[in-house]
Amino acid sequence: MAWLGHRSATGADGIITYSRETTRGLRERGVEVLFLHHARDQADDSSIALDSFAISHRLVLSPPSAKRRLMDVLRAHRIDLVHVSLAFSSLDFNLPDICHRLGIPIVATFHVPYDRRFSVWRGITSAVYRLYAQSLAGYDAVIIFGETQREILTGLGVPRDIVHVLPNGVDVDRYRPGPSAKRRELGAERLFSYLGRLDPEKNVDVLLGAFLDADPPPTLRLVIMGGGVERRRLERRYADPRIVFTGVITDEQERIDILRATDAFFLPSSVEGLSLAMLEAMACGAATVATDVGNDGEALRGAGIVLDPGHLESELRAAIRLLVDTPQLCPLLGRMARHRAVERYSLRSNLDGLLALYRELIQARSSPG
Repeated sequence: MAWLGHRSATGADGIITYSRETTRGLRERGVEVLFLHHARDQADDSSIALDSFAISHRLVLSPPSAKRRLMDVLRAHRIDLVHVSLAFSSLDFNLPDICHRLGIPIVATFHVPYDRRFSVWRGITSAVYRLYAQSLAGYDAVIIFGETQREILTGLGVPRDIVHVLPNGVDVDRYRPGPSAKRRELGAERLFSYLGRLDPEKNVDVLLGAFLDADPPPTLRLVIMGGGVERRRLERRYADPRIVFTGVITDEQERIDILRATDAFFLPSSVEGLSLAMLEAMACGAATVATDVGNDGEALRGAGIVLDPGHLESELRAAIRLLVDTPQLCPLLGRMARHRAVERYSLRSNLDGLLALYRELIQARSSPG
């Protein structure tokens, strides 16, 4: 199969993680995966870099040569199925036609976040959903993460029978509770953390303000993992020995070690799809606090603290104060989070669903009539 997704030697966000973890899992199941991407320094025997111009981390323009190159690669490698992690590039809207001209079924995972409440972010994401709807209708299967996304897409004209709910999965054998030296390295008795982009929709500034308002003891650290447009501003504004900015951590084991040492993990986003960072923290046994946006609230409800994004500041402040003042609550919530991740959001289950869908599409394509 051909996988069209994102790779990076310097980045580690959810869409990069999704491609890395899924393709690794597919290969372990015996699937021959050819990875097509845009990272010029990341090509190897099992991957090919396509020409592109990156406008931002999510907006990638592909020149006409990339389309020709893609078609040549799919022919040469006799690909049985294509799976694209959207958004991939400006090729997104041509991919169904390219694959169908070659007689190859194509699957898309649609990661674009959404917000059910009236907000600026809802307007932005709704526009993206409308932009993609006509193209998505041409795919053989579209993978999304929850029923609300299904209703949005079918309401925009995407045929219901091609939309499949298949939640993100985390490798619960690698991401699991275990020993970690990170508290000692950070000089902390307790550890809170955030993992993700430092962009406006993530509301990291609200998290930092609420953390300092709670006036935690000097032995409690809040570790902020990630980079983005707001990193420098946040570092200047919230310079405090209790707050540690790590930047982007590309070493997976280091991220796991921090999550294993984490007492409580926070994700105060305004919009999400289904956060892999949140699922990783849950799988590592961290008490988890997240906003009820995208599919995050559904994934966490009953296994953590779910915040109303309409009252984010007050509810986040209360949650932090509760977990600062009641440290014994964190292990209990952490066990609940771990159980939820194993029960509903394992990579194993995700791969089972993917492989069943692949077989169905390949068989349908090869059947006469």
